[in-house]
Amino acid sequence: MDKHLPTTVSDPALRAELRDLHDDYATTLDDLDFARWVGFFTEGCVYRVVSLENFDQGLPLSTIACDGLGSLRDRVAAIRETAVFEPRTLRRLVSGTRINAIDGDEIQAQASFAIFESLSDREPHLFMTGRYLDRVVREDGRLKLRERVCVFDNYRVRTSLVYPV
Repeated sequence: MDKHLPTTVSDPALRAELRDLHDDYATTLDDLDFARWVGFFTEGCVYRVVSLENFDQGLPLSTIACDGLGSLRDRVAAIRETAVFEPRTLRRLVSGTRINAIDGDEIQAQASFAIFESLSDREPHLFMTGRYLDRVVREDGRLKLRERVCVFDNYRVRTSLVYPV
């Protein structure tokens, strides 16, 4: 996916639908509803969380990398059943939704995100900022993510990256 695509498509209705997708996605993760989170993706999806530095250099190393729904489900199982981490609350804000291109059935879109983290013994802080680079398709009348690359701007992850971005 090209990292610096200009806005090339003006479709207010589709853009509003993408904003709804972003809002629903963020709320689902804020509510820790990971079973529902998996439903935002297509069967053969790609989900990656990658640093801006690695992304800009075209390096394949990702902080999180999942290929397909099975991999997303494994991630959810690890969070629920095996991971040990300090309890936390995350809140996501998503803005700047834009459509970069439409290629056949696929919409290439992006949006900016900010994630705030609250740990039990600390004041809330800005955990991560970045952008979503998406390839979206329509399945059964609703938009789904074929690919989501979460490019984070931070030079490091301050605490730990437990939950999806």
